[in-house]
Amino acid sequence: MAQLEDIAQRMLALARAGGASQAEVSCSEERGLNVGVRLGEVETVEATRDRGIGLTVYFGGRKGSASTADLREESLRATVEQACAIARFTEEDPAAGLADAALMATEIRDFDTWHPWPLDAERAAALALACESAGREHDARIGNSDGASVGSGESLGVYANTHGFSGASRDTRHSIGCGLIAGSGEAMQRDGWYSTGLAEQDLESPVAIGRKAAQRALAKLAPRPIPTGEHPVLFSAEMARSLVGHLLGAVSGGALYRRASFLLDSAGERIFPSWFAIRERPLLPRGFRSSSFDDEGVATRESALVEDGVLQRYLLGSYSARKLGLQSTANAGGVHNLEVAANAGDFEDLLRAMGRGLVVTELMGQGVNTVTGDYSRGASGFWVERGEIVHAVDGITVAGNLRDVFRDIQAVGSDIDPRSHVRTGSILVGRMTIAGGD
Repeated sequence: MAQLEDIAQRMLALARAGGASQAEVSCSEERGLNVGVRLGEVETVEATRDRGIGLTVYFGGRKGSASTADLREESLRATVEQACAIARFTEEDPAAGLADAALMATEIRDFDTWHPWPLDAERAAALALACESAGREHDARIGNSDGASVGSGESLGVYANTHGFSGASRDTRHSIGCGLIAGSGEAMQRDGWYSTGLAEQDLESPVAIGRKAAQRALAKLAPRPIPTGEHPVLFSAEMARSLVGHLLGAVSGGALYRRASFLLDSAGERIFPSWFAIRERPLLPRGFRSSSFDDEGVATRESALVEDGVLQRYLLGSYSARKLGLQSTANAGGVHNLEVAANAGDFEDLLRAMGRGLVVTELMGQGVNTVTGDYSRGASGFWVERGEIVHAVDGITVAGNLRDVFRDIQAVGSDIDPRSHVRTGSILVGRMTIAGGD
């Protein structure tokens, strides 16, 4: 970390000497191990170690960027020279420049995100093999495997700029996953499960992951048609994250200033039911995306994105904020930890509340028009009657308009999927169009 911080300051000094009025630099170093197995044999062992240095300079409103992975002094100097040369030939952009100095973070906190796992390839392979074996042995109908994997990674980062800001961060991420195939011939179905966390202790056991992967694959066997029409749709927690993702894309600064969003000019508008809320919590201990500052050094703070169903703000970095005549929301580089407030019980409670309809456990394709909000995606899952799952379904399409979908959310469950920085339970939508199953 000390080396990265020193490099960052040297790059900024070189940029100033080269005539830049402002400059910013990001330095990172990552290393990781990933081991994959399939059918009881080790298939891949991949060890990685990467570093990167990215510099952006500003000559007034003219911007130039260059990067390198070479830490030699001559390479650092050449990178600065290239960035400055590019800036001198670019057009003036009044929105370009560092984030406002007054917004820089002044307190850099530790969020307990650094938990290295002393994992070697032999141990990783043993864990992956145990995971796959537990799944394959769970039921005789598990006929094949897509394999299991174990991964561990560490990353260090430093961001600094000519406002005098310098911030360092470090985090770890570990995972175990397994994919299995149930059935045979044309009746095969695939599914899997994975666990991820900042610390080894946060992971589910390899045996539990393998067995859950088997159970999920077996549950998808013998899919049957369902009636085409409009029905309630329950998005499982891991699929519900995609609905939140479409909201984030629509309220991001880049989409808004390009006028490529179905939620243009929607800040202050009720776009969800009155009870619905989403909160951003960047200062959450052990959060996947916790940070005192965003990618431009702007101080983060806890705030509502949606409250009482009303969109409170957009997601802005300094450039998009200036293009829109607004102020950065400390979202350069994306959102931090989002929490969607639950108003209902667990998954079984939501099934009973839905009564009859579709549970979506997998989505396919990219059928979302971000300009109009039109939504149409391939899906698979389960049909529900009288509040209970009765059979699997696949090869269907779920469609609607996201504005209507957001307004028609009936419930958010307490069954939060903890494997993401977007924390939400299952989401029940009152009515969507389902086609292709009959």
